[in-house]
Amino acid sequence: MTDYWLLVVALSVMAPWLATDILIPWVVRLAYKIGKVDQPDARKVHTIPIPRLGGVAIFAGFFIGLLALELLVPGELFALEGPLRGVLVGGALMFLVGIVDDLKPLNAKLKFALQILAALAAYTYGVRIEFVSNPWASGLYFLPGIVPAAVTVFYLVGITNTINLIDGLDGLAGGVSLIAAGTIGIIALQTNQPIAGLMALALAGATIGFLRYNFNPAKIFMGDGGALFLGFTLASISIMGVLKLVAAVAFALPLLILGVPILDTAFAILRRAWNRKPIFSPDRGHLHHRLLDAGLTQRRAVLVIYGICLTLAGTALWLAGVQGGYPVLLAGACFLAYGIFRLYRASRLTATKESKGE
Repeated sequence: MTDYWLLVVALSVMAPWLATDILIPWVVRLAYKIGKVDQPDARKVHTIPIPRLGGVAIFAGFFIGLLALELLVPGELFALEGPLRGVLVGGALMFLVGIVDDLKPLNAKLKFALQILAALAAYTYGVRIEFVSNPWASGLYFLPGIVPAAVTVFYLVGITNTINLIDGLDGLAGGVSLIAAGTIGIIALQTNQPIAGLMALALAGATIGFLRYNFNPAKIFMGDGGALFLGFTLASISIMGVLKLVAAVAFALPLLILGVPILDTAFAILRRAWNRKPIFSPDRGHLHHRLLDAGLTQRRAVLVIYGICLTLAGTALWLAGVQGGYPVLLAGACFLAYGIFRLYRASRLTATKESKGE
């Protein structure tokens, strides 16, 4: 990679990182001023009111980063057209849905319908799943008729809501999104898809700037505006930079990269359907709740989930045949080993207290 491209990659991360970091204190003051804070309750983990408009800073930081890239990267490479415009338009619409819900909660059905409209807008501009690679034979299978639209909308809305549903602990949704964005960026850049790669890294940079204020103890939450924007942008960029790969493993890569929120959401849907509860009704059955109930602190529970995400991300990098898979796998294994040790210690401590009747 030339010095010029090293500068471009560094800028794609640093510009949104710094922009988001600078904006967060302003957003915190604004949230307190207008009274938009997340109040604690029996299901939530935090015990004091926390501002919930962090998505404003993430959204603005991401677009500032893209503007910096637009000024540096030649126009014929980073032109705001086609699928790139679809990512931006759809992401902006999804952010608006989330921020309106943060300011004045929307009806669940209306919110879902607006999410579908945002996904359709992205599809209209070219963010589409039009074919899948055949894992058992060479070649591609092109989806017929209206199937591409249905599959694309289902994928975009589904991934968007997985990030929103996993946003239950300080730093959890942001860290999971950071790992996913970084992985997608690496795969896209190393498979000659610079636009998707730079956008993913810009999203990672904005998330880093936010995490400094969101990791436990959090000073601000991303709210629905941030969670929906992160989820949608991750999903749409993965269509551009991962699902477009002509490789047998292409379809499996996003499922690995976003494996934790996808599985957590799938189990939540099954659990609520089994208990005859609405799909979007909150409960304490998510993975992070289970880890807390097992005796882990917020930070340790989040680090355990980071470890799972890093392990899956490293596997995705390895399957994609790009560099960087083994170090990520090693980092994930270290986090998981730490988590297993802490879970063992917590279970032993609980057992000791129960035996003493405490």
